[in-house]
Amino acid sequence: MNEPIHNTTSRDHGPETIPVVELRGITKAFPGVLANDHIDLALRGGEVHCLLGENGAGKSTLMSILSGMVQPDEGDIRVHGEPTRLASPKRAIEMGIGMVYQHTTLVPTLTVLDNLMMGALGTFRLDEAGSRARLAEVAGMLGVDVDPDAETATLALGQQQQIEIIKALWRGSKVLILDEPTSMLTPRGVEELARALERLKGHGMAVVLITHKLHEATSMGDRVTVLKQGRVVGRLEPDELRGRSHDELQPVIVAMMFGEQEEAEPELVELQEHVVPVRGARELPREALLELVDVHVAPRGGELGVRGVDLSVRPGEILGIAGVDGNGQRELAEAIAGQRHVSSGEIRFQSLHIDRLSVWQRERMGLRYVSDDRMGEGTVAALPVGLNLVLKRIGQAPFWRRGSIRHAEIERNAREKIEEFAIRTPGPGTRIGTLSGGNIQKVVLARELAHEPKLVVYNKPTYGLDIVTTRTVRERIEALAAEGVSALVISTDLDELVALCDRIAVISRGRIAGIVENGAGAAQRVGELMVGGQAEVA
Repeated sequence: MNEPIHNTTSRDHGPETIPVVELRGITKAFPGVLANDHIDLALRGGEVHCLLGENGAGKSTLMSILSGMVQPDEGDIRVHGEPTRLASPKRAIEMGIGMVYQHTTLVPTLTVLDNLMMGALGTFRLDEAGSRARLAEVAGMLGVDVDPDAETATLALGQQQQIEIIKALWRGSKVLILDEPTSMLTPRGVEELARALERLKGHGMAVVLITHKLHEATSMGDRVTVLKQGRVVGRLEPDELRGRSHDELQPVIVAMMFGEQEEAEPELVELQEHVVPVRGARELPREALLELVDVHVAPRGGELGVRGVDLSVRPGEILGIAGVDGNGQRELAEAIAGQRHVSSGEIRFQSLHIDRLSVWQRERMGLRYVSDDRMGEGTVAALPVGLNLVLKRIGQAPFWRRGSIRHAEIERNAREKIEEFAIRTPGPGTRIGTLSGGNIQKVVLARELAHEPKLVVYNKPTYGLDIVTTRTVRERIEALAAEGVSALVISTDLDELVALCDRIAVISRGRIAGIVENGAGAAQRVGELMVGGQAEVA
């Protein structure tokens, strides 16, 4: 199963080489949605094929079909030129197709090594020593350090994503599908991923890279295919990618994705990535709305926990939290929201001690939390959009009366939120698990920003969102701040924090390494703190 991959690339062959995998006329419809409409796609060994498109364009559905998770209504799949039915994920894996989903598929209560051994097909006897050696080999190929005995529930989402990639390679995949692999990586992590992809290409592997970041498509991709509303609306071949600069290619791709009217719009995120806007200084009240004083949160398993954190957020302020993923961000966010017990220190909100208040009590005070795990924690996949929008108000008026659910009120609320937040869904009754990641995020935001919030903790609010949706979310955070609603924004995207925040705190190994006032040179100072520079406090 784990035979060596031969060192052959597409450059060794002419353009007529049979693709490793070819999709022909793939069509898939869900109730009220035509997700894929007669799509053709060819994947070649030794190439990175980038798949672009806004949220809901059909990218994830197409890759779910290729990975055996979903069956097409029409069309056929060929592997090495032979018609093949990928009836299940097991069959896709047997054919050498590995998928790394945007949302983790790991079993949270098992260790890293257990997750990998559990996924070894055709293995009846567990070889722990051999598995540890295999893990070291694959992790070394990717250039990452992995603790085989760490419980996966204690790992940050970025670390879990690394394990997902290792799991796909572990099974001997010849086709690797990566769904938004850089969303939670630091710039150094993106560079390491790019180097890893070059090594995989050198071994003849075909890689599909789903991304919303145009510079990644033009720098990492050998081919680009653009989807819109379930159809292929444009392609860029290797000669076109190599023959143009990033600045020349980006407006071409945006025109494919959104139409010619978007081409000249200067505010589109990612189009001017070399020019990062810096948020200007604002006059804010001096008193704090939220205060953390010497807060400690005990770690669970392999976590770092939080140690001695002092922070304050003023009314209407946007405070950013920067740092490499897995340095205590989740623990900090959950402690503020009330999902974690504070082992020592104080949390004060509106001058009141809230350390012992429940999540529900904090929400009633106007303290809200947007989780980074929108599928596992933020929503219930099997429930409809309408119910997910009122999950935190179950039993409360006007959605319940005397213990009975009021469906008309839930539907009315849902239709209002669907329109206000531009949620793409056939209707309030659609299961939320069938929506794209960006539209699920809109549902979470619509729920948490309802009913007069005073402060919102956003954990990676634009993770996995397309260009337009990212811009919309950031504008909403800014608009609320202008109305006096504070924000604590946790992000691994430094450009995002510089564009959004009044101040930026850097968290490292569970401690605040420093706080920087935003302005000229802020990104450099934050970057220095992230890699161990001298602490400073604004």
